[in-house]
Amino acid sequence: MKGFEFLQTELDEMKTQGTFRKLVPLQSEQGSKVTINGKEVIQLSSNNYLGLTSHPRLRKAAVEAAERYGAGTGSVRTIAGTFSMHEELEIKLAEFKHTEAALVFQSGFTTNQGVLSSILTGEDVVISDALNHASIIDGIRLTKAARKVYKHVDMEDLERALKESAGYRVRLIVTDGVFSMDGNIAPLPEIVELAEKYDALVMVDDAHASGVLGKNGRGTVNHFGLDGRVHIQVGTLSKAIGVLGGYVASTRTLIDYLIHKGRPFLFSTSHPPAVTAACTEAIDVLLEEPELIETLWENARFFKEGLQKLGFDTGVSETPVTPVIVGDEAKCHQFSDKLLEYGVFAQGIAFPTVAKGQARVRTIVTAQHSREELQEALDLFEKAAKELDIL
Repeated sequence: MKGFEFLQTELDEMKTQGTFRKLVPLQSEQGSKVTINGKEVIQLSSNNYLGLTSHPRLRKAAVEAAERYGAGTGSVRTIAGTFSMHEELEIKLAEFKHTEAALVFQSGFTTNQGVLSSILTGEDVVISDALNHASIIDGIRLTKAARKVYKHVDMEDLERALKESAGYRVRLIVTDGVFSMDGNIAPLPEIVELAEKYDALVMVDDAHASGVLGKNGRGTVNHFGLDGRVHIQVGTLSKAIGVLGGYVASTRTLIDYLIHKGRPFLFSTSHPPAVTAACTEAIDVLLEEPELIETLWENARFFKEGLQKLGFDTGVSETPVTPVIVGDEAKCHQFSDKLLEYGVFAQGIAFPTVAKGQARVRTIVTAQHSREELQEALDLFEKAAKELDIL
C-alpha cells in the first residue's frame, strides 16, 4: 500500500545509522534470567526491581480474582466499572503513601497526562526539570498553561523560573523522583523549600522510586521525610509493584476533581480483576517483606561498584538504575548485541530517549539476582567491552 514512503525513508536512515531496533520477545516469565531465542540469559533490562511479577502471593491473588470476578470489568470506572476491589486498592495506596486519597489510572504515562491536562489552565504555569520523563512532557503539552524548563536538578535555575512566574494563578513544579535514564535522585528537600518560599505546588513522579526508596518503598517523599509537604505524588504499579497501572496520591479534593475531569480515567475501561487484586497484594508484600528492598540495594551496590572498578562510566547514578554510558549510538547498540550473544540481556538506549552522544546500556539490578549471576554479568560486560574497544 502506498502512502507511507516518508516513514520508510526515516526507518531506512535509522538502519543506516545502526539505531534501528527490533522488539525482543521473551519466551519465559520475567526473572533474574529469561529465555530469548531459546537461550537462557541474565536479565538486566527489566523494571522488575523486587521480583514481584512472579511472586507466589501475587500469582495466587490474580488467579483467585479472575476466577471469582472474570477476565475484565466491562466498563469505565464512572459508569459501571468500579468494583469494590478498585476502591480497596486506592484506600490501601493512600494509606501507604500517607495521603488523604489515591486514584488508579491505566498506566503511569496516562496518570501524568490525566493530572497535568486536567488541573492546569491558561492562567497557570508549569515548571519542569529538563530531564523529566516523556509522560510528563506530553502531559504538559496537553495543557494551556505556560511552560518553563529549569536546568536538570539546578536549584538556582528553578528559583529563577519561580521568580519569573509570579503573576500566574498556580505555579506547579514537576519533577521525577528518580530519573529513569541516569538513576539519580531529585533534590526534593530543596525543591519543596523553594516551593514553600514562592507559594508553588509540587508534583513528583515516583515511577522508579516506588518500591525502591523510602520506608517499605513509599518513594522519594517519604525517603526525605517530606510526607504532607508534597502536593501530588504519582506512582506506578508496573515496575517494582510488578503488575500494571499508575496512580496519583494527594488530597481528597484533587482526587474527586480527577474523577470528574481526568480524561484517561474517564474514558478508559477499569483494570481487570486479576490486575487489581495482584496490585493490592503487592502493597501487602512491600509492608510484610521489607527484606526484598534490602536485597535489591545490596545487589545494586555490588553491581555498580563492580562496573566502576572495571572502568565503566556510570554517570551520576545513586539507585539500582545504573547506566553504562558509551556515547556513540551505533557502538552502544553493538555493545548491547554483543552482551546478548554472550548471555546478558541489557538493552542499549539512544536518541531520542537520551541526548545525542549520550547513548548507554541501561542496567537495572533486582532483588532476584544472585551474587553469582551479577559477577558473571560483570565478567561478560568486561569481555564484550574490550572486544569492542569500549574499555
